[in-house]
Amino acid sequence: MTDRKKLLCIEDDVEMIDLMRLILERKGYDFVGAEGGQQGWELICQERPDLILLDLMMPGMNGWEVYRQLKADAELEDTPVIIVTAKAQNIDKLLGLKIAGVDDYITKPFSPSELLARIQRVLDAREV
Repeated sequence: MTDRKKLLCIEDDVEMIDLMRLILERKGYDFVGAEGGQQGWELICQERPDLILLDLMMPGMNGWEVYRQLKADAELEDTPVIIVTAKAQNIDKLLGLKIAGVDDYITKPFSPSELLARIQRVLDAREV
């Protein structure tokens, strides 16, 4: 990968952050992990990631609150977001993909190959 993309994972489960770090750094991505929504929002503003992996169910500032703030910021609103959550109901996916307009929606548990393929698809779509 010649142009290393920076990915930010916002998640309240430290083990999930570590798992994603392992998967993504092995594939050549720059990885930043944030424990929870508030720290995630601060890192979005500081790091300006190329893509955000966002959990929904977190204490304090939840994923939808982070997403709303992101979309309300003119400098950040085009940052692609993939929801990574245990919320697997069809209504949750519909809300995320069709109504909120997230770039993709992955349910936990997921396979490393699925995660990597979806990240690559979203990044490729942004470069067209």
